[in-house]
Amino acid sequence: MADFEQRYRALSRQFHPDYFYNAAPAERRASLEKSSYLNDAYRTLRNPISRVDYLLKLEGLAPQGPEQASKQVPAGLLEEVFALNEELDEVREQRSSGAPAEIWKGRLERARQPIEAKRAEHEAQLRELSARWDATGDRKVLEALRDRIIERNYIINLLAGIERELAASLS
Repeated sequence: MADFEQRYRALSRQFHPDYFYNAAPAERRASLEKSSYLNDAYRTLRNPISRVDYLLKLEGLAPQGPEQASKQVPAGLLEEVFALNEELDEVREQRSSGAPAEIWKGRLERARQPIEAKRAEHEAQLRELSARWDATGDRKVLEALRDRIIERNYIINLLAGIERELAASLS
């Protein structure tokens, strides 16, 4: 990462539009374009998740839409998604029937705990697999990264559902 940062800064200085202020319009435009591409690449590669997404696309391993991604999700996780969606439906019913907020908010918090733990576990796996990919470039590691990313998206969506329910209580 230190080498990456150093190279980015060197290239950034080389292509920064401020250094092309007095250049011909075509050179200024080229500088601006290169600087923009460089910044986009930096943001993509610096963020671990967007970096993996980029690598998957580059290597032809990115899922080709939600249908393909859902085929790669473990059955156990899909069962958890189903169970949580049922729990959220029950919480909505409790809330709409006038149940005290402490009751249904407590259910949401209890539902969130195992999903948060799973999210943390996935994040650790993503870090470990990313380091292995960097060290080896092994395609099987990249395939494992793809699987973790797909699962991570489900987990993030589950947490977002809980957050929406909690936010709805504030309005």
